[in-house]
Amino acid sequence: MRAIQFKSSNLAQTVDLAVPSVGEGQVLIRVKSSGLCHTDIEILKGNYGNDAFPLVPGHEFSGVVEAVAADVKSVTTGQRVVIDPNISCGTCRSCKQGLYNLCEDLKAYGVTQDGGFAEYCVVAADHVHDIGNMDFELAALAEPLGCVLNGLAVAGVTGSKILPLNSLVFGAGPIGLLLGLALKSAGVHDVAVADLNEHRLAFAQSLGFTAVMSGTPEVTKMMRSIDFVADATGIASVVESMIGLTADGGTAMVFGVCPPDARIAIGPFEFFRRQIKLVGSHSLNHNIPAALTMLARDNGTMARLVSDKLELKEILPFLSKGGGNSRTMKVQYSGN
Repeated sequence: MRAIQFKSSNLAQTVDLAVPSVGEGQVLIRVKSSGLCHTDIEILKGNYGNDAFPLVPGHEFSGVVEAVAADVKSVTTGQRVVIDPNISCGTCRSCKQGLYNLCEDLKAYGVTQDGGFAEYCVVAADHVHDIGNMDFELAALAEPLGCVLNGLAVAGVTGSKILPLNSLVFGAGPIGLLLGLALKSAGVHDVAVADLNEHRLAFAQSLGFTAVMSGTPEVTKMMRSIDFVADATGIASVVESMIGLTADGGTAMVFGVCPPDARIAIGPFEFFRRQIKLVGSHSLNHNIPAALTMLARDNGTMARLVSDKLELKEILPFLSKGGGNSRTMKVQYSGN
C-alpha cells in the first residue's frame, strides 16, 4: 500500500508498505479521508511528544472497515466509520478522573502509532465510531471538532445554563473557524473572529462571523467586553492580550499551541477583582460521538472548511512546506 511515512525528524517520504494485518481486538480500515493538522507538521519537526519514527502520520481520518479480528463482535466489515485516535492507559491518575486526554502515557494513531495517511490502517475496534451515510470528508472533521468540544466543556460554555452573550476567537484558520462554528451551534449568536489575513477574514465573514482585523482600534474598543475569548493562533502575545479583552466574570481559553518555552505576563489582581477565568484545553476526550451529532445537524457550513481534497502524493508538499497559503483551509487526503 502507498503511505506517507516520517522516516526521521524533518524527513517525510511517500513509501510502499505492506497492508497491516489485524491482531486481537483490531480492525483494518481502508482510509477514505484523512485531514492534515498543524500537529502533523510539529511531529515531523520533532516538536510534539516523544519521537516515534518511522511513523505514518494522520490522526483525523475516516474510512470503511475492510477486515475484523475473530474476537471483534462490535464492528462489521463494510461499516463506514471515523476513528478516535487517542489511546489512554485507563489506570493513571488522570484517567481515573475521566481526563483520558491527559493520560500520563497518552498515545495516539498518527502520533505514536501508524495513522491515516495511508491506504490502510489498523486500529483497535473500540476506537471506531459509525458514521452512517455521512460524507467521509465531513466525518474526518469529527476529531478536530472533538478537540473544540472538549475546550468548550472545560471553559464551561457547554453544559451551562448561562451562555456567553458574545465571543471572540483569535485565528481564522480551520481550527479557529471550527471553534467559532461550534460556539454558534451551541447557541452563542454573537461570534467575532480576528486575524491579520484579509482572505481568511473574508472567508470568516462568508460563514456568518463578524470579521475583525487584529491589532486595530476595532479590537481595542472591545476591552473588557467579551464574555468568552479564545486563542487559536498559538501566539503568546495574543494569549496575553486576551485578559484585557475579557469582560468581568468572563473566560479566556488557550486553545492554540504556543511554543513550550513561551511566557506571558498577567497581573493576578485581574483574576481576583474581575472574577475572570483562564483555562486551557488539550486534544479531545471521547468527544467523537458529540462531534458527529453536531456535524450531522450542520447545514453544510462546516463542510466548507475543507478547501483541498488531494491524493496521497499531493499531501507531501504541504508537510514539507509547513502548510498551504493564505487561502488554504483544511487539507484532506481522499482515498479510493
